[in-house]
Amino acid sequence: MIKVQSYIQGEWLANGNEIDLISAVTNEPVAQMVEADIDYNEALKYARTVGGPKLREMTIHERAFSIKFLGKYLMERKEKYYEISSHTGATRQDSWIDIEGGIITAFGISSKSRRHLSDLPWHVEGDTERLSRKGSFMGQHICVPRHGVAVHINAFNFPVWGMLEKLAPAIISGMPVIVKPSPVGSYLAWEVFKDMIESEILPEGTIQYIAADKPGDLLDRLISQDMVAFTGSASTGRKLKAHPNIIANNVPFNLEADSLNCSILGKDVTPDMEEFDLFIKEVVREMTVKTGQKCTAIRRTIIPRDMIIEVTNALSERLDKITIGDPANKETRMGPLASTLQRERFDEQFQTLEDGLHVVYSGDSSDGAYTSPKVLLAHQSYDGDDMHHIEAFGPLTTVMAYDTTEEAIDIANMANGALVGSLFTADDEIAHKVAMGCAPYHGRFMVINRNSAEESTGHGSPIASLVHGGPGHAGGGEELGGARAVLHNMQRVALQGSPTTLRNIVNQHIKGAETEESDKHPFQKYFEELKIGEALTTDKRTVTEKDVEEFAELSGDHFYAHTDPEAASRSLFGKIVAHGYFVLSATAGLFVDPDEGPVMLNYGLENLRFVAPVAPGDTIQAKLILKRKNVRQQKKDDPFPFGVVYWDVEVTNQEDVIVAEYTILTLMKRKNKLPIDEK
Repeated sequence: MIKVQSYIQGEWLANGNEIDLISAVTNEPVAQMVEADIDYNEALKYARTVGGPKLREMTIHERAFSIKFLGKYLMERKEKYYEISSHTGATRQDSWIDIEGGIITAFGISSKSRRHLSDLPWHVEGDTERLSRKGSFMGQHICVPRHGVAVHINAFNFPVWGMLEKLAPAIISGMPVIVKPSPVGSYLAWEVFKDMIESEILPEGTIQYIAADKPGDLLDRLISQDMVAFTGSASTGRKLKAHPNIIANNVPFNLEADSLNCSILGKDVTPDMEEFDLFIKEVVREMTVKTGQKCTAIRRTIIPRDMIIEVTNALSERLDKITIGDPANKETRMGPLASTLQRERFDEQFQTLEDGLHVVYSGDSSDGAYTSPKVLLAHQSYDGDDMHHIEAFGPLTTVMAYDTTEEAIDIANMANGALVGSLFTADDEIAHKVAMGCAPYHGRFMVINRNSAEESTGHGSPIASLVHGGPGHAGGGEELGGARAVLHNMQRVALQGSPTTLRNIVNQHIKGAETEESDKHPFQKYFEELKIGEALTTDKRTVTEKDVEEFAELSGDHFYAHTDPEAASRSLFGKIVAHGYFVLSATAGLFVDPDEGPVMLNYGLENLRFVAPVAPGDTIQAKLILKRKNVRQQKKDDPFPFGVVYWDVEVTNQEDVIVAEYTILTLMKRKNKLPIDEK
């Protein structure tokens, strides 16, 4: 039998009060949770003094790579997790969302972080802000690791996904993590966590695990540098968020609460349209996947009043085909709720909602943790608040009728904030009206028609690259969102000073900072040899009329400002000017070194601006300044290791006026392999 133990200060705590953890399928013990006596003050101190410093020594990319490698390690062991997961009541499909979905989410956050964040221990965010007339006083935002602990209190419904979607961005941000999952299903979270420790991929002290029903005095011990992320019921979340110490120390608290999400059938949709079938399929799927135990499930089904019979009949017919049973069986489409206690709570919530509403569908499966899907109908969706505020956390939806599109929007927003809403329509005017009307009350809004349905990820699927959270009842928090997920865990700081001082602080070139001319052409230097602020000032080139004419012929760009003197005289410039892309090409000719060397290729350019015109007779010159560097992982098919180098390019004319500026990316060979490189 699995022994779910706390992992605190680098040790498994094997002694304590043993509590049986019950299988949702057999109603028999499947694991035992050992609830030890934990000194939370010491656990937090260990994370802050051991794990935190080790993470902060690493760059964001190094931390992101550790999450990538951890995800690969866990994915290799997924079948073990699937076997255990069935005891939580999850079918194979349900478990995929939790297990592989959680690992894929960690992969996604890792990838986005390496693509969009600095390869430094901190992130240099956005452009510099000029704060003085001469440019000697500048501002720069950076995001730095907090010197605290990320405490994650997770719900029972997604033991793996819920843990990984919070843990990955926290670790990448540089914060050690203490995980406290719900005891229900915690044996699955514990098995995954145990493998994380055994992998030895993350530095010691960066992750700890609490096996307990309640977090004791953990929240009393937090300081302003710590953070709390909670997923669960709105009532519990509000109680924890209002903890006196959380308020006294202004401890950041991200609350992601269950919400009464809705799906709307557009007024344009008729039963013979593809959008109708897609709508019915999605509502039933969201009712039955994870037995409706999803914070994003469709709790309110909002439909045109003249479609009540068609919709309720279609829902009933489809629900009749759902096979309820042991989730380990391939034919099973819906397993039990997570526990008999959850089933009892679901029954109570259903009975409360049932009062005053019409029961459209209700099976008779109610044994142990098992229940059946249920559909309620509200003819008048404005009557009573329960349907908009009480969430039956299971396979139930309430059908609500509307007469106008404006009324559908009002009904959708009556839940006072939701994680996600969706709309099924073939009319983009309706889509615009509903989406913009619902947007202030939702964290995510999905619009589906026949064109997007095939590749849609679905109403209830949070995506690593998109934000997850919602206003009001949904908690007012925000998670995920690609690289944003990492920045949520960091402290944003506005630095002020001279450009050179700021450059030396953040280790990234700041516009206006002093530069040092390279002792040889920088394209002849390896990645490791290049230094931030290193520069190359090129020779000069005078642009001729022939240059402009030949570029027009070569490119096929015969725009009048470049080729027609009479028309050009009436233009903004008053005369013939060179093509912007000629200036770009001529600049490359000035700074490119033709000889073979460590530079591999031009990887692209960013933020191109043609600031001033260049006319025949003008003389241009370029300055190439090394802005920042990113190490790239050497993969099996790569012939040698390399990195990406970002160069600021400033192109000036004979009056030293900037005519063009941009950032060019080059791939540069590295001399040495690193631990991140695949063998």
